Amino acid sequence: MEHTLFCLLLLLSTHIYSGHSDDDDGQAKAVLTKHPKSSQIFSGESVTFRCNIQRGEVTDWKYTWRKDGVDFLSRKHEYEISEVKISNNGDYRCLGTHIDQKKHSKWSDAVRLTVTALPETTLTVHPNPAYTGETVTLTCSVGSGWNYTWYKDNTKKVLTFSGRHTTTGTTFTIRRASDSDQGFYWCQGEIQSRSISSIISDPVTITVKALPKATLNITPKPAYTGETVTMTCSVGSDSGWSYTWYKGNTKKVVTVSGRHLTTGTTFTITSAAESDQGLYWCQGETQSRSISSIISDPVTITVKERPAAVLTLQLNWPQIFSGETVTLRCDIQGGEEIEYAFYNSGKLVYTKTEPEYRIDPAKNGLYTCEGLQKRNGLKHSQTSNDIQLTVLDQPQAVLIVSPQWLNPGDSVTLSCGVKESSTGWRFFWYRTVPYTAGLLSLSDRSYSVEPLSGNGTSEDSYTLIPAGPSHTGGYVCRAGRGDPVYDTLYSKPQFLWSGEPQPSVSLKMKPNRTQHFTSKSLSLSCEEKGNTIGWKLKRYREKAVESECGSIWGSIAGSKCTIMFIFSWDSGVYWCESGSGEYSNAVNITVAVGHLILESPAYPITEGDSVTLRCTHRYQETNPIPKVDFYKDGVLIRNETTGEMTIPAVSKSDEGFYKCKSNKAESPESVVRVRGVTPGPSTSDPVGVVVGLVVAGVLLTILLVLLCRYKNAKDSCCNRTFSLPQPQSTNQQDQESTQGRAPDPGYTRMQHGGANIYDTITPPDNNDNDAGAATAGPSDVMYAQIQLKELDKKKKKMPADPKENPVYSEVKTGKATA
Repeated sequence: MEHTLFCLLLLLSTHIYSGHSDDDDGQAKAVLTKHPKSSQIFSGESVTFRCNIQRGEVTDWKYTWRKDGVDFLSRKHEYEISEVKISNNGDYRCLGTHIDQKKHSKWSDAVRLTVTALPETTLTVHPNPAYTGETVTLTCSVGSGWNYTWYKDNTKKVLTFSGRHTTTGTTFTIRRASDSDQGFYWCQGEIQSRSISSIISDPVTITVKALPKATLNITPKPAYTGETVTMTCSVGSDSGWSYTWYKGNTKKVVTVSGRHLTTGTTFTITSAAESDQGLYWCQGETQSRSISSIISDPVTITVKERPAAVLTLQLNWPQIFSGETVTLRCDIQGGEEIEYAFYNSGKLVYTKTEPEYRIDPAKNGLYTCEGLQKRNGLKHSQTSNDIQLTVLDQPQAVLIVSPQWLNPGDSVTLSCGVKESSTGWRFFWYRTVPYTAGLLSLSDRSYSVEPLSGNGTSEDSYTLIPAGPSHTGGYVCRAGRGDPVYDTLYSKPQFLWSGEPQPSVSLKMKPNRTQHFTSKSLSLSCEEKGNTIGWKLKRYREKAVESECGSIWGSIAGSKCTIMFIFSWDSGVYWCESGSGEYSNAVNITVAVGHLILESPAYPITEGDSVTLRCTHRYQETNPIPKVDFYKDGVLIRNETTGEMTIPAVSKSDEGFYKCKSNKAESPESVVRVRGVTPGPSTSDPVGVVVGLVVAGVLLTILLVLLCRYKNAKDSCCNRTFSLPQPQSTNQQDQESTQGRAPDPGYTRMQHGGANIYDTITPPDNNDNDAGAATAGPSDVMYAQIQLKELDKKKKKMPADPKENPVYSEVKTGKATA
């Protein structure tokens, strides 16, 4: 029963609200409209909904409003929202109920209300900054259907329009902009029909500035013929400019050609010539804005020939040696600030603001130089001439000792030279001493050296005055030059020898002669007053000293050095040398490859003594040669049938080189030296002179008496002859001859050397029992006379200046070998 009643009520309610009556065809329909009609309603705007029912008057109805399914009643047919909000968004409907008839209209169709926030306004200005006289356009944007209001400066004063200011749609245009147009600008959109405005734009500052001036830069300046020249035009920091280039006073536009290229801000002259000289301008343009910059100031391009660069080697000598320091100098004309660049075979090796390049140590190469502009590193000068540096190995000094054989009382000259170069040297002189670690020494450690002079000499010679026995020994030199000083290698040792017996030791040999046949045996020994310990036998051949006997030549047995088979290469000077640096007499031995040798005195002969020269055949040493020619200094002086030539009383005029010839055979040369008699001391005391004369008279009287007695007993007087006995058998050919004939120590040339090396041999000991020992000696008076004549003859035969020595000349001209 209750359920049935509820259903009836619901059916009645539905009938009432649906507007149905008994007569269905007469039901009215509600029509809902919205004002404004725009689909886009902005916050704060007023919106009115109107509900219209087609039957009856408006006042005959009361209205029901529904928003998103929620109903609310109103007696008015309009529903107004004075300031809409986002929350008012939704679907709206309306329904009318007739007051008298109690009839309902149909619900209206839904009307959608969409509320959006007020739009923001965007203001843009172009261009900005603007240049004086340029057109500036302001653009304001909100959307379609808006009108715009324009404001300026902080008061937001509405802009008025004038001849220069116009507005069209969304734009505001300023023509011929000036300083007065600068300032803050705003804009705002409006819809006047709806009385709404957009949010005002953010302010934009318009800047109007003077037209920029173009700036023209040229590099390099000045330019050199053939160089690339680049001109760069700039108009402030603004981009978008294109450039026009002008030349000459008429400002003629420069055209692009094969040598002239333009790219962006640059104009390039690829190979500058004299015709490119002149005044240049440039100007910037922006075609999109139809403006041009102020033209640049003129810049002058000067094209000239590059200055010459001259490279010189700062040396006073042509050769350069390994380890030496050299300086190259680059001289360039012109006063610009430049850097000097030095190249080796085209590769940059050194740059500096000074024009000199010091190379330490010197290096091989082909060197050139040029100047670079200091400010930009561009080439300034021409490339210089080239200089080829060829670095030679470190040179070795060459020493000559003249004479190499000591004559007591004579001076000896040491001459030093450098084969590869003869200029710029200072010479240093040394004497050899036994090798001692820690001292200056030769590279092969054969000797140490002690300096003869502290700072060296500028002269290439050094004189030993007087040259006595204490000066015998080895000498070396070296040369230095430059700053810092560059030194050559030490020279090979050269020697000053003496043929005279020395008090400490004597060199003896067997057979006792200076000329020997090849393939024979030769024995030598150092005899030190009966003691042969501590001495080494050395020899000098082929211009170089060799180590002692037993090292690479000869064999040692006790105190004797033996060469079992001598050959021509064994020719040389032999001597004994102690561990403390003392020297014996020296012997120049010649090994003959021919069939003849000349036996001559092996030591100086005292003036007045007799001397016999013998010519000996290889295969007939014990038999005299029937016919022999004897030569002195290359001139035939005697023919002998006995194979011998005797000079009864030698004098200084007999001194010289001797040789013998027989048939087609010829001996080597040997020198005969004559020792003068040493004069006694003189006095200036008259009493001493008188007493001396008296004593001499008495002695002379006694001597005459003795001579007379002696004459009665002998057929001849004072006829003591220094001669060689004839050999008795072939077994004697290898016996020691104390009177063997050898070349003179002062004059004979070595057979296998280039220098003048002189023969000598130790005089025989009077106690020597070997066959052929001499039994007579010269008197002191004759010895002194021979010495005086010897000195006179040496002055005639030998060059006074050591530089006249042919070997020395070879060294000075670079022909000699070290």
